[in-house]
Amino acid sequence: MYLLNEQEIFAKWAPILESEAGITDRNRVEWMSKYCHYHELYESNSLAQLGAVNGMGATRFPQSPVDQGDFYGSGKGSGDKAHTLLPLAMQVAAQTVGLDLVPVVPMPGPMGVLTYLDFVYAGGKTGGLGKDIPLLIKVNYGSTTIPQFVAGSDADFAAGSAAGTFVYVGQSRIDGYPIFHVKAGTGVPAGSDLKTQLSGGIFETAGGTAAVVTTGGIELVKALEDHITGFSGAALVNGDYSAPDMNDPYSRDLGEGTMDNIMNLSLFNKSVEAKTFQVAAAVTREQVQDLKQFGVDAVSQVESVLINELTQSINKNILDRLFYLGERNHEFVIRTQGTNFFLNLGATAITAGTGCSTATNFGGYLQSNTLRAVTVAPTEVTNSASENLHTRQRKIMSKVLAIANLIAIRGRRGPATFVVTNGQVCSALQDVAGFVPAPMANTINQMSGSLYPIGTLAGLAIYNDPNRAWNDTRFCVGRKGDGNSPGLVFMPYLMAESVQTIAEGTMAPKVAVKSRYALVEAGFHPETMYLTSGVNLAAELGSLV
Repeated sequence: MYLLNEQEIFAKWAPILESEAGITDRNRVEWMSKYCHYHELYESNSLAQLGAVNGMGATRFPQSPVDQGDFYGSGKGSGDKAHTLLPLAMQVAAQTVGLDLVPVVPMPGPMGVLTYLDFVYAGGKTGGLGKDIPLLIKVNYGSTTIPQFVAGSDADFAAGSAAGTFVYVGQSRIDGYPIFHVKAGTGVPAGSDLKTQLSGGIFETAGGTAAVVTTGGIELVKALEDHITGFSGAALVNGDYSAPDMNDPYSRDLGEGTMDNIMNLSLFNKSVEAKTFQVAAAVTREQVQDLKQFGVDAVSQVESVLINELTQSINKNILDRLFYLGERNHEFVIRTQGTNFFLNLGATAITAGTGCSTATNFGGYLQSNTLRAVTVAPTEVTNSASENLHTRQRKIMSKVLAIANLIAIRGRRGPATFVVTNGQVCSALQDVAGFVPAPMANTINQMSGSLYPIGTLAGLAIYNDPNRAWNDTRFCVGRKGDGNSPGLVFMPYLMAESVQTIAEGTMAPKVAVKSRYALVEAGFHPETMYLTSGVNLAAELGSLV
């Protein structure tokens, strides 16, 4: 109904967007063309002739129901839709820089459902009875401390008369939660199921200590994120999960006498709702009349202010979510690999206890309590023949490059494509763009006035966020997806809707602008596409520039 021919839609609207709005970026032109197409369908009906179809009839407001039970019985409105001002929508879309960082998928309606597909190691269900239980399970401990297990060691659960043993396979490479092999013969009591028994049950670690499993913490193991070679090889049969035996294939006679392990498809749905930013402004009749002598259109000026308000709000909404997801991924990286990616340019280590929350200039801006307590080793701070301001600035480039490659490893979709940071870090990158002793490919612009973006570094676009404080030296490295990969997705329903009215008492014009969209964390692990880090400034340095 909406997209009869995408290529035809693109060919129609691309020249208009380029000539009228100056939009040339291919990705942006594609989704804006679809948006224009939807808008045209909303407003046009070229086949209707006078008297040929039923008319709209009189406009009518819906009756307000007295209570919820009277909702369907109350009087219906005429169903009119407020005018959508396309040029205004295009201005908001063209000026919202946050849309360069996330894929844009226009919504044809105010709500929808996203469906995800994944392959899981199965052979049963987490709610299975008796022997109808899976071969592999992952235990989600939530925010509680994750106990340490030894590969190949047994772990029992206290579940009354339940009998069975679980063998520790390893930890998830994404979130660090332990994965267990449910050994043959494991069962659960009659009238119960595996998830009920394990929720609130106890796994005994190799050292004899106990850890309570959080309620509902049992889930199947996703094959694409947490691939386990031993599932298709000999590990599950031999019970040997130590490297390198875990990755060994079957011998011929063992392969002939062993049944294949089972994988299943799992579908997950996520509801999407278009949410609203809205703002209005009014001017007096005197303002409209008297500003004309200066050549100023008061209503147009008010509309420009409202556009800026929407643009700033959408930008901040996108960037805040990106930095939040980046912090969550940084937590998982520390948990699974024991390495943090903060850059401490001070002479003193950031120690546990004080942590980033009080020992760094950016600590107060972190949302994650886990990251605030991280220990970070220092770098050389004393000026010498080998260490000075520019060498320290150059370390920021190396840290950004390392995080870009880490995103490629964890997300398995490719390296990062952008970096968002504040004015101080951007100034440091501009200052050291031509670093001769250890050059790195970049097109960073050293001329003033370049706000969004300042250039590229090793193929990553560098964006300066002017809303961030000078001492908020965090930076978010991320990868822009294509709408079909994990990550943050911007789904506009109405980029900008404008309604103009005349106040009855004063006869003064009033303009209201509304934007409705969904900002969706798509996929199973959207956080793997981003990582938030920060640069700590030493007292001896004071500043990066």
